[in-house]
Amino acid sequence: MESRLSGIRQIAITVSDVDAALAFYRDVLGLPFLFQPAPTLAFLDADGIRLMLTTPQGAGTAGANSILYFQVQDIVPTQAALVARGATEERPPQLAARMPDHELWTGFLRDPDGNLVGLMEEKR
Repeated sequence: MESRLSGIRQIAITVSDVDAALAFYRDVLGLPFLFQPAPTLAFLDADGIRLMLTTPQGAGTAGANSILYFQVQDIVPTQAALVARGATEERPPQLAARMPDHELWTGFLRDPDGNLVGLMEEKR
């Protein structure tokens, strides 16, 4: 029997303060809150993928993680609205690549620990 992976179900982000990160991802980015089983752990829903906010485990370091990319519509006004709600802008939206059937636009924000949060829009 062949073993293979399916879609991503959960992504963990290492943060220094779960409550501050929860306020950012829930209140600034608008992700629905799921549950918080401990002060060092919280879960949100990113369109069916669980986002786990956790303090560093083992040798983990806050702010030294991979980038989360969220798909959005109308990237320019969406990013401006998120910055107005308290997100730190790293780079305003711009054309990243021209594909055969769309343009890929990306913009970047930072959460309270300096983790990059990417926004992407596929403009047809």
